[in-house]
Formats: sequence, C-alpha cells, structure tokens
Amino acid sequence: MRDIKRRRSSIQSTGQITRAMKLVATVKLQKAREKAEHTRPYSDGVYQTMQSILERSAGISHPYLQGGDNPRKAVIVMTSNRGLAGGYNANVVKLITQGNFDLKELDIYAVGKKGKDALQRAGCKISLDCSDICEEPTYADAAALGRRVLTSFAQGEVGEIWLAYTSFINTVVHEPRLIRLLPVSKEDVDEKVEREGSAGLKLQMNFEAEEESILEMLIPKYMISMIYGGLLEAAQEAGGLAASRWDEIEMDVNRQPDDQVYEFENLE
Repeated sequence: MRDIKRRRSSIQSTGQITRAMKLVATVKLQKAREKAEHTRPYSDGVYQTMQSILERSAGISHPYLQGGDNPRKAVIVMTSNRGLAGGYNANVVKLITQGNFDLKELDIYAVGKKGKDALQRAGCKISLDCSDICEEPTYADAAALGRRVLTSFAQGEVGEIWLAYTSFINTVVHEPRLIRLLPVSKEDVDEKVEREGSAGLKLQMNFEAEEESILEMLIPKYMISMIYGGLLEAAQEAGGLAASRWDEIEMDVNRQPDDQVYEFENLE
C-alpha cells in the first residue's frame, strides 16, 4: 500500500512539473511572436528599399553584389540549445550536410548547441559559437553577429555568407530554409519580399546619394535584419515545438497511473 501511495505522489509531482514547463514554453513563444510582430514594419521597409535600389544597380561593381574570390563560405546556423524539438534541429543541419556545400570549405557561425554539436561531428569548422543568444535574441545580438561575419567577408576570409534557419508558420507547420545573404541579388530580395507577403507594398523611392554609397550603408542593415528575423523565427519555432512537446508529455503523465494506482484510488 505504501508503494502505491508513493507512486501516486510521484505521478502527481511529475504532472505539476510538466504543467509548469509547458507554461514557461508558452510564455517564451508569446514573447517571440510579439517581438516578430513589432519588428515587421522595419524589416518590410528595409526589404522594399533594397528592392528599389537593386533595380538601379545594373552596371554597379561592388563586393556586396559580386561576392569574393575565396571559395570558403560562412553559414549562420540557427537551432536550439535543447531537445524536445522533434526534427527541428535535424532538419536545419540537413540543409548543410545534405546540400551542395563542401563541408571542408565552411565556416559555421552556430546559434544553438544542437546544430553546433551535429556540424562539429560532421567535420565542419565552428568559427563562432553564439548559443547563448538563441532563446531570447535581441537586435544587438544580431548586429554583433552580422558585423562579425561581415568583417570576415570584407577581409576575404569567405566569399559568400548564408543563413540556415527554420521559418515558423504555426505550431504545426514549419519550414527549414537556407538563403544566401551575400552577395546580394535582386532575385533573392524579390523572393524574400514576396514570401513575407509585402510584395504589394512596393514603394517609389528617390535617392539623393549615389547608389554605391547607399549599398555600402544599406546592405549591412539588410543582412542584420535578415539575421534578426531568423533569430526571432527560430525562437518562435523552438518555443512552439517545446510547448507542443510538453503538452504531449503532460498527456502521457496523465495516462501514467497503472492498474494498482487506479485500484487504490477506488479503495479511497
């Protein structure tokens, strides 16, 4: 009888823990959604400005448009620090390991321990570990990461910069994405604007400065905006999957009592 009581108490304690963890995951998801919604107008403005300037960039020679000669590529990879995320981490890693990259020619900028560990095992070079920023990212985090990668590009250490992350559609639907940040092409920007649903907001813009100077200023902001957007998407995705997973665990715990506990409850 004592063992049955102990088992019943253990199940109830586990249920309380899982409910608390689900609540934490849900709050993190809501915060990430609010951040994404608040930054959307700024991101749309940056993308639209990029569209407008790139339409006039024919004949302009600039490293941000042509890329570097170095065959090495920098890849910013966004995953989570923990499990409880189903295939979320594995699907992002597959974009790298099963894509068209030469793994020996990659410099990985890892945001998330799961991706870092998996790519390290695959033989990739981890140039920077930013796993501490993946759960509650800020624009300052994205800017610092963006400047670090841009410096590598400017110094000729890499010829291209890529971003691998998961786009959060809803708690059920999510899409792993691999996009090139540098060199920038009009097709890449057009695809991004159309995918984000802002294609119908095209603005007519006049620029007083030369296109080259505008590109020098705007493209880093565009790239940092993309990184920050990816961080927010990844935070939403990880939060949504964690909340769903804790919900499943809670359901499992509720089904946990065995026949002995059920009989004991009836005796009471």
